[in-house]
Amino acid sequence: MCKLRKMSLSKSLSIETSGRVGSVALADGPELLAERQFPHGLQNAATILPIIDSLCRDQSWKPADLRQIFVSIGPGSFTGLRIGITLAKTLSFATGAVVVPVPTVRILAENAPPDATNLVIVLDAKRGQIFTARFQKTAAGWTESEPAHLDTLSAMLARAPRPVHLLGEGIPYHKTAFVSSDPTVIVTEESTWRARAGAVAKLGWESAQAGKFADPFKLSPLYVRRPEAEEKLEALK
Repeated sequence: MCKLRKMSLSKSLSIETSGRVGSVALADGPELLAERQFPHGLQNAATILPIIDSLCRDQSWKPADLRQIFVSIGPGSFTGLRIGITLAKTLSFATGAVVVPVPTVRILAENAPPDATNLVIVLDAKRGQIFTARFQKTAAGWTESEPAHLDTLSAMLARAPRPVHLLGEGIPYHKTAFVSSDPTVIVTEESTWRARAGAVAKLGWESAQAGKFADPFKLSPLYVRRPEAEEKLEALK
């Protein structure tokens, strides 16, 4: 008699390509099983599928075993986000897995140190601006005080309660916005500035439990503003 293989409905793939270093992760429900990172960019896009394939083989998973795909949707690198979102949609169409979008700023908040109570995300948007969001820690965890938007770090700091922690890859580009000797503005360790697929898996699972799925046909990156190439094209019209 043939023994049927029991398929978990909680097997998930998480994709994070918003920053300078991308990563993917596999999880079964809330349990993180594996995570691997890689440089982002078009030249590295072709390596992502082999990495996912390798991770799945290590777990003895087949593509059809994936039931949920969690993806970081931005803001962040325009190129990286396009790669991540396209990959999530393609895999969803191919496997039938549902897609759960996870805001990148919330993913980054998972890296905040335990003693942080107020947090400002700092991602470089060029032209003296940042992609940012502000969070406050409550009994339920991190609560979004200001959603992802385009701003300046000086303006964000003027509104933020103290003490406030800064976190994100844009910090080195906006150091003039704050006084390094100010003890109420705390720059987190550089090791915390990168969004991780492991955090995407955690937050994606929580959203999936709440039924927060996306239509893969309509899913698009959260750019906050249009790519620079589109703005230049519009200016020529």
